[in-house]
Amino acid sequence: MAALRIGILVHESAMASAVTTPFDTLRTANKLAHTLNPGAPAPLSVQLVATRSGPVKLASGISFEAAQARPDELDVLLVAAIDYTTVGDLCRKLDALVAERVLLRRCAEAGLRIASTCNATLLLAEAGLLDGVRATTSWWLANLARERYPAVDFAIEELLVDEGRVVTAGAATAAYELVLQMVEWAGGKGLAQNVSRLMLVDRERQSQAPYISLALAQRPRQGLGERAEKWLQKRLHESISVRELADHCRVSERTLLRRFHEDFGATPLEYVQKLRVERAKALLETTHLSFEEIVGRCGYQDVSSFRRLFKQVVSMTPNDYRERYRLRAR
Repeated sequence: MAALRIGILVHESAMASAVTTPFDTLRTANKLAHTLNPGAPAPLSVQLVATRSGPVKLASGISFEAAQARPDELDVLLVAAIDYTTVGDLCRKLDALVAERVLLRRCAEAGLRIASTCNATLLLAEAGLLDGVRATTSWWLANLARERYPAVDFAIEELLVDEGRVVTAGAATAAYELVLQMVEWAGGKGLAQNVSRLMLVDRERQSQAPYISLALAQRPRQGLGERAEKWLQKRLHESISVRELADHCRVSERTLLRRFHEDFGATPLEYVQKLRVERAKALLETTHLSFEEIVGRCGYQDVSSFRRLFKQVVSMTPNDYRERYRLRAR
């Protein structure tokens, strides 16, 4: 069986770890495959590629030597995530990667599998490869992703979305899950499982939801959205109506609904639920309060109803969340 030929697309805006993590993990898979079956050919072939051959210097100052990407010499093209400071910086870098977008379209037309980690999914969307397709990306970029690429079906909570010809992974260490998926394509589930053990990767993770934090997510920092959120944060333990919120923001309920959809991608009541779950997560992490007490501090009276909401949003039960994420004295 021929080796699966993987090219890691290096570009000037790439994060160094987004290049080295998959490269080293794939090489580790080959070494382990040889150890387990010395006579068998390597299941994977991996190389660094770019829009043209030669050194590629990243913003961090690190340089990588890359070969020119040739679609007929590859089976998979993995796009490295972008190193950025602000959302505006990220958008400028996405706009500037013109040659990379052309290459992505060429590779897709040639039948290659296209894969991305973290925010590199947005580059695939920029190239038009994700229209009408389910995809995931860094959870904190959910609002930007949905606003900038409305034709893409973003499943932000998911860690990995495999749509056949396009595979996208969530934030940061979700790259390991993507790379292990490639190992599984080439060497089977057994090899992928052994590599995960060697690299200490938990393959039981299925979702980004437990890690999502509204405090870290990209969202409005001024204007109506900020005023509304500050008002809501002070009243999460109370009953909240859309009319009261609209009156505070000095807009009509209709305008409030429209602005919330634009700023938060949710209705006011849906966003209140997210804020209440966020408060519950913080209390589960940092206090010894019973879940019943926490529910009361989050503005709910029905414990069973809030437990269902928590599990729906976080993809874990409150007890499981506390056990895994509570702050422990050291």
